[in-house]
Amino acid sequence: MTLLIATTNRDKLREIFSVLDRSRFDLRTLADLPPVAEPDETGETFQENARLKALHYAQTAAEHVNDPSLLTIAEDSGLVVDALDGEPGVRSARFLRPDATYQERFDEIYRRLASRADRPLSARFICALAAARGSSAVFETTGIIEGEISPRPSGSNGFGYDPIFFFPPYGATLADVNHERKMRVAHRGEAFRKLADWLAKGM
Repeated sequence: MTLLIATTNRDKLREIFSVLDRSRFDLRTLADLPPVAEPDETGETFQENARLKALHYAQTAAEHVNDPSLLTIAEDSGLVVDALDGEPGVRSARFLRPDATYQERFDEIYRRLASRADRPLSARFICALAAARGSSAVFETTGIIEGEISPRPSGSNGFGYDPIFFFPPYGATLADVNHERKMRVAHRGEAFRKLADWLAKGM
């Protein structure tokens, strides 16, 4: 079976490929297709955005991949901070502005939290996943990891908001731990393991 993983983000692909059994699937990425315009992520939830991306890329892929069983997999993920009323949320990759560095984003999150010192630092990463074939979404799921915002960025592993996401059971941020430990508990690992289970059951 051919799976198109609809992202060009190398860090995300590394995590996804570490979950999916490459001996069972012909894994493709957007780099295997002609350039495709990105859809506008207009959804108000991670799941809505995952679905619209899966459907968008599935229709394009069907024109270029000669495999009727082709499944297009898309995900939308981000950091939800309770004290910031859910921000950065679905705008995590565009928080402040699309070209902002993560250090700038960290600084802004800490600046806003400083004015809300009476509120909890609880936070979560959410990964919503959708699988589409043609014009239909055929599978959807979500992975979540609960934690809190670290007092300061820590760690050089991981990517994105990992350095400021403290996971209490590990006593460390997700950027402090290695790839294997992170993927045992991380939101993207959970979501793609659910996908793998669904595929193993014959869909």
